[in-house]
Amino acid sequence: MTEVKVGVVGGTGYTGAELLRLLIVHPYAQIEVITSRSEAGRPVADLYPNLRGYIDIAYSEPDENILANCDIVFFATPHGVAQSLVPSLIAAGTRVIDISADFRIRDIALWEKWYGQEHACPELVHQAVYGLPELNREAIKRAQLVACPGCYPTSVLLGFLPLLEQQLVDTQHLIASCASGASGAGRQAKVDLLLSEVSDSFKAYGVSGHRHLPEIEQGLSDIIGSDAEAPLLTFVPHLLPMIRGIHSTLYARLLDSDVDLQALYEQRYRAEPFVDVLPAGVCPQTRSVRGTNLCRLSIHQPLERDMAVVTVVEDNLTKGASGQAIQNMNLMLGYDESTGLSAPPVLP
Repeated sequence: MTEVKVGVVGGTGYTGAELLRLLIVHPYAQIEVITSRSEAGRPVADLYPNLRGYIDIAYSEPDENILANCDIVFFATPHGVAQSLVPSLIAAGTRVIDISADFRIRDIALWEKWYGQEHACPELVHQAVYGLPELNREAIKRAQLVACPGCYPTSVLLGFLPLLEQQLVDTQHLIASCASGASGAGRQAKVDLLLSEVSDSFKAYGVSGHRHLPEIEQGLSDIIGSDAEAPLLTFVPHLLPMIRGIHSTLYARLLDSDVDLQALYEQRYRAEPFVDVLPAGVCPQTRSVRGTNLCRLSIHQPLERDMAVVTVVEDNLTKGASGQAIQNMNLMLGYDESTGLSAPPVLP
């Protein structure tokens, strides 16, 4: 296989650092440039000592010409940043994977409402392919611009997918109760994220509305088809007193309570390299996916009543962000989908 020249825009945050950790061991990825306006000139390993001895590049100011010379460019930036650089890269023929939220939501007005700013390149939004491989694998292979899903949406969409594809549940009363480790909030100084504030505590946030809700509902609509009534989801995120991991518990009322749900999920995900359906009665643990691109889930029908309960775990920085981005890169470039992503979870 031919090596691919990779550029990373925004390599100082947690998703950027995770992306670099994974790219370093990817057999075909050659990291050419890592940009950061705030850390330009500083060696990457100074900021992330875990990368010492693995990468000797210094951060640099974003340069469109240098980035356009890469085969593929990742954006691990806050929302609103990718919009300023992506148009020129697309025009130059460079393939782009955006890990931020800039190209996920196709309704421009809806994106602007939730993210509080004007979208700088709405003309590219409908060109972007939503990068959930289990749903859009063939389109991702052909894409020039991929919008990598958010961490919560990945867990919710994968959890509901088999039920919705088979039209087995009431789509007007879906519920997702999700919890994320503190790294999901990014690498920034906030009082609410201090160790003494997060440790030994558990709380909900964004109950009246969260930016991932319109992305999730758009994904649910894509699964059930445009002819069906738009799905309605009650989404409640929580902050877990840990660093990495997402645990989502999903609820859906069954239209047919006699379906073998375990067999349904096992069959749907049998060929998926990064979705593991656990045996009946076993619940997944966040520690079982730490540092990997795996999503583990289980399906339950408590007391054989008409409610399906799906429990899903993933690492928010890997399958929920940078690992999934590399999974998309592998598809786009014709590599085996699991290339560079096969290391087992870290325990303890």
